[in-house]
Amino acid sequence: MIAYLAAEGFERELAEELGEVSERHGRLMIAPGQRRHAAWAQNVWLTPERLSIKSIKDASRQLRAIQRNWALVSVAHHRRAALIQEQLPHVSAKPVEPYAELPTAPLGSWTLIDANTVLHSASCSSPFAHGEPRFLEDKVGPPSRAYLKLWELFTLTRRWPQPGERVLDLGSSPGGWTWVLAKLGCEVISVDKAELDPRVAALPNVSVRRESAFGLDPREVGPVDWLLSDVICYPKRLLTLVERWRAAGVSNFACTLKFQAETDHAVSAAFAAIPGSELRHLAVNRHELTWTLNAP
Repeated sequence: MIAYLAAEGFERELAEELGEVSERHGRLMIAPGQRRHAAWAQNVWLTPERLSIKSIKDASRQLRAIQRNWALVSVAHHRRAALIQEQLPHVSAKPVEPYAELPTAPLGSWTLIDANTVLHSASCSSPFAHGEPRFLEDKVGPPSRAYLKLWELFTLTRRWPQPGERVLDLGSSPGGWTWVLAKLGCEVISVDKAELDPRVAALPNVSVRRESAFGLDPREVGPVDWLLSDVICYPKRLLTLVERWRAAGVSNFACTLKFQAETDHAVSAAFAAIPGSELRHLAVNRHELTWTLNAP
């Protein structure tokens, strides 16, 4: 069995994505069999096991005997769980720097499913508590908080556009992503019908095109190293746009699938089926997923 921690507020999406779920504890869902692709899981507990405990002290003793670092996901018996966590070694929640190396110290997750039973996993898919890295935000430079999506994505994937690379940023207004890319030293083509923040538009390596991302002709734009999109549109329409640019030779993508009222699992699966793709819910995502494709 494997346990999946849903992105907060998107429990239904994860349950629909997983299909068969044998147990559910708050936003933590247990599914039988091998690990499944689960884009709506913020963290995956790879080795879930149960512990029978006699007391708060016994619970902390048993967890410490397994390893040092643990993050509590509190789903029941919250006061008792908090008292157990207090007796475990403190795990620093200091904000990380963008693009920094990922933490290497093992970080397990645990929860109290009843007064005398701990469910835990010493190994998880994310090195961050609950799969949620936190960054020290820049309150001055970027014109919106959308830049945090790229900081998180690039930090997790360890891949980002390099200085001098030509990058297309679709749906760029007010300019959060363009700001990140320009700071990385890329040559950014910023595309949106809406106006870009003047401070971002004035950056020397940014060129602005006030037009629709969907009307852009790859032949007219010329070769680009990366295509990024935070366009507000139905994901099915985004898939058509991506296929057009893939056919034009682009091999590095980072795009946001923004769902309207309902989650379109079929189009999510179509994105995930593209060879080399990854589909994930970032901690800063709302009702959306982030799709990436990178050249080997």
